[in-house]
Amino acid sequence: MDLLKVADYMHRHPVTFTVDMPVEMAVARLIKGKQTGGPVVDVTNKIVGFVSEQDCLARMLMSTYHDQQAARVADVMNTQVLTVKPYDGVIDLAQMMLKIKPKLYPVVDDDGYLLGIITRSDVLAAIDKELHSHYRRVV
Repeated sequence: MDLLKVADYMHRHPVTFTVDMPVEMAVARLIKGKQTGGPVVDVTNKIVGFVSEQDCLARMLMSTYHDQQAARVADVMNTQVLTVKPYDGVIDLAQMMLKIKPKLYPVVDDDGYLLGIITRSDVLAAIDKELHSHYRRVV
């Protein structure tokens, strides 16, 4: 199972966001793309943040209660982004996911440019596929 690499299971065309995007637009993208969050990128596709459903929900609720215009992604995003590399092992990522909260990790190259995303479901599918493959070889 050490051969399972993030690059083999990541989504190469994730939903992304920009800092100046209205939160309402980010929410629409999350819903349409069926993602729980996603990377915020600059014009060169370098990661500058991460926005989650929870970030958007909190801001939209506040806007509703105070009858305010909703904010931009820059106002709600996290700038400390947990990322993985395409050459990282899926098993290592699974162990990290057990300890750290994110359900979705941006996959970046060594310079921080976005290559894709990998989700907890992707990791489960990768391990399941490998286990089934192993059981077929043993039986």
